[in-house]
Amino acid sequence: MRVVIARCAARYTGRLSAHLPLATRAIMVKADGSVLLHSDGGSYKPLNWMSPPCTLRSSSLTEEAAERGVTEVWVVQHDKTDDRLEIELHEVLSDTEHELGVDPGLVKDGVEAHLQELLAAQITLLGDGHTLVRREYMTAIGPVDILARDSAGASVAIEIKRRGEIDGVEQLTRYLELMNRDPLLAPVQGVFAAQEIKPQARVLAEDRGIRCLLLDYEAMKGDVDLSDRLF
Repeated sequence: MRVVIARCAARYTGRLSAHLPLATRAIMVKADGSVLLHSDGGSYKPLNWMSPPCTLRSSSLTEEAAERGVTEVWVVQHDKTDDRLEIELHEVLSDTEHELGVDPGLVKDGVEAHLQELLAAQITLLGDGHTLVRREYMTAIGPVDILARDSAGASVAIEIKRRGEIDGVEQLTRYLELMNRDPLLAPVQGVFAAQEIKPQARVLAEDRGIRCLLLDYEAMKGDVDLSDRLF
């Protein structure tokens, strides 16, 4: 990756037109060919960019550009469209290049699959006497995350989300409607489990007779000693 810190201006033409006036920015040229212009704000999002496949070349300076203080012009042309990004460099403050190698990618922790695995292994978080029937219990419209039985042997369908919202409650409601038609399962109770449950989702769930369960991912992993907690 090449990272250039420079006072620059840029113009994008093609499917849309955009202009960046002269300012100090970070220009990133990645190994995949993409070129991105960043300011010192806006989080991860670049001000402008060109996605691959594209080609970067240095263009000759016009007399008019040189008079404006331009020292170099980069032209980034998309290989399959008319999209074009022209970057005018006025002053290069830093120009470094680094070989980053192959990135293994982002490994997310605490995703729904992890929560499902942990809750299946700790099914008594639902209450004493609960037992696991199976994970990913298939219905006609898709799998419910966990099917369990309570201490009395009644069926319990659990839908798991990282963030519990109304859509998740609606999803579980549809599963329950189908499962309660099966005489081998009915009556089926519903549990909506998540690390965070929005107030509107909680109200809807409780109105439909669905129990809400907050999941503490760190505690379920065993990273947190619950005896040290005040609440």
